[in-house]
Amino acid sequence: MNNITLIGMPGSGKSTVGVLLAKALGFQFVDVDLLIQQREGALLQELLDNRGVEPFLDAEEAAICSLACTGAVIAPGGSAVCRAGAIGHLRTLGRVVYLHVPLPELERRIHNITTRGIAMAPGQTLADVYAAREPLYRRYADLTLDVGEGRGLYFSKFVVYFRSTNIACEMPAGFPAGFAAFSPTSARWGMTRNRPPAQEGPKRCKGRTT
Repeated sequence: MNNITLIGMPGSGKSTVGVLLAKALGFQFVDVDLLIQQREGALLQELLDNRGVEPFLDAEEAAICSLACTGAVIAPGGSAVCRAGAIGHLRTLGRVVYLHVPLPELERRIHNITTRGIAMAPGQTLADVYAAREPLYRRYADLTLDVGEGRGLYFSKFVVYFRSTNIACEMPAGFPAGFAAFSPTSARWGMTRNRPPAQEGPKRCKGRTT
């Protein structure tokens, strides 16, 4: 299916970039956090406070596995990579792009860590969450893009399109010369094409709905 999923830590700009990217492509935008809230009838932080992290991840996985869209930019929560079924399903829907932001920049951006709806155990810090998730983001992404310190603003105006087995980015006129087109044989200005997990196919989703 021709979809693009943006993964990354809270504060990496998935929703901001996703909305603008969907507009540029003529795609629909799917905010998985809103989908979870609609399905569960509660805000994300309420779900975490009342049910705990593991039940929250169950609800998130079920919401992600219910997706059967095409022509969409999908922005899941940062914890989507914590369940193999969730990220496995997203990888079946299309390309996965990791918006990487260094930890110091995330700490500068996020001021409401206890009320934002971040899936983290009591006592955990943002640094703990980053250390656990960052390798997973890189593992599951087809493309890693460094969007620290405002580079996401450039990416938000890229037109991303698919050609059989590759993903390419075209820039509007007037963009800095350093932003080069991306193809499977080139990676410039912080863009890295990742290899998919070796010998690993999508996992079966729990609680999938139609």
